[in-house]
Amino acid sequence: MKSITIRDTKENIPVGKILCIGRNYAEHAKEMKADVLETPVVFIKPSTAIIFDGEEIVIPKISDDMHHEVELVVAIGKSGKNIPASEAHSHILGYAIGLDMTLRDVQSDAKKKGLPWTAAKGFDTSAPVSEIIPAKLISDPHNLTLICRVNGEVRQQSSTDKMISRIEKLIEYISTIFTLERGDLIFTGTPEGVSRVVNGDIIEAELVGFAKIIHQVKSAY
Repeated sequence: MKSITIRDTKENIPVGKILCIGRNYAEHAKEMKADVLETPVVFIKPSTAIIFDGEEIVIPKISDDMHHEVELVVAIGKSGKNIPASEAHSHILGYAIGLDMTLRDVQSDAKKKGLPWTAAKGFDTSAPVSEIIPAKLISDPHNLTLICRVNGEVRQQSSTDKMISRIEKLIEYISTIFTLERGDLIFTGTPEGVSRVVNGDIIEAELVGFAKIIHQVKSAY
């Protein structure tokens, strides 16, 4: 089982599930020609999707169109069910930078057929994530800058203050459906600027001032 590492500690915590939010930035929804919904869009990746700084992102043989999506990641530190927004922060262990790698061609085909996105979102290496920055070190998670560079070129750059559903509301909503457990990760959605990456590309994802991960893309075919 994959485990997350907490900065400045020797603690490793197993990851049970990865809960991901879609369409949480209006400009990204617009570029995807999708409606902005009042209720968050939630999907799951398995913990086997996780990789860490320096590991390769592998494009599976089923796809020829993989996209990067940079995101703020929330790590859960205390289990809970039906958590009120007012108590959400007491359940947060910390934050990280992550990438929701997406097989866009596979996802588009699934959408057309009304099928689940699981293969497009949950494949091995689809969830690169940094070490966890303890929550006490980040005073305002809604005032952070996210950057994604490909081969040194900035592709995505935005602020978490543009989230449609704030973190406490995401935790409140998600916990009405799933019991949140210590070690669970919430990928909080991506801003605009998603684009294709190919074999040999170098992707850098940065939570400015706090964390950075770097990965090379490798094709499996």
